[in-house]
Amino acid sequence: MASSTRGPVRLMELELYFLIARYLSAGLCWRAAQVLVHELEQYQLLPKRLDWEGNAHNTSYEELVSSNKHVAPDHLLYCRRIGAMLDKEIPPSISRVTSLLTAGRQSLLRTAKGTLI
Repeated sequence: MASSTRGPVRLMELELYFLIARYLSAGLCWRAAQVLVHELEQYQLLPKRLDWEGNAHNTSYEELVSSNKHVAPDHLLYCRRIGAMLDKEIPPSISRVTSLLTAGRQSLLRTAKGTLI
């Protein structure tokens, strides 16, 4: 498992790094994507590939892109759909005003108690 100064990096964080690099690669910040991909590979911060015996192997960014053809560069933006589902369960204070950057009832990361996940 990859690790940082904070300890082991969870799979979801590795996948998020990949999605960010994928998103940046198709936009105006493609050079930032190149730098990010270089660091992800250098520090082994990409999801590992499992072989038929369950052994984990490092993968390159290009291998991940190739093996995840269903993940388009804008895949990260589909996460906004989560907001619509969350609004049904935990309505925001002001309808249609939500953000990843706000706190409390307007945050896309809110819980029923009004705290961030």
